[in-house]
Amino acid sequence: MRIFWPPGEPAQVDYESLRAAVLFGTPLGTPAALRFARQGLRSVIAHPVAEEVFSGVLIGAVRPPFTPHADPRLELLAASYTLLLEAAGSGEETRAEEETK
Repeated sequence: MRIFWPPGEPAQVDYESLRAAVLFGTPLGTPAALRFARQGLRSVIAHPVAEEVFSGVLIGAVRPPFTPHADPRLELLAASYTLLLEAAGSGEETRAEEETK
């Protein structure tokens, strides 16, 4: 089994995990599977259990001819990683604050 693109929404993640379990004949013991057995696909879509999945795509670029020593592509890549790390760090701080309440 191969999916064409990684699922991004929690409901799609739950659906794909149920689909994979059925195709491979593995037992369904997850909370999403139990909800599906009791209330059907509508319940899995309305109340997903999985977390959102972030997927990014890196597209190659040609080095500009006017920059023989500096590569702006590397600077942009570093800035992108910094942005992602800062966003991930702020999410962890928010979760820690919620747990202390």
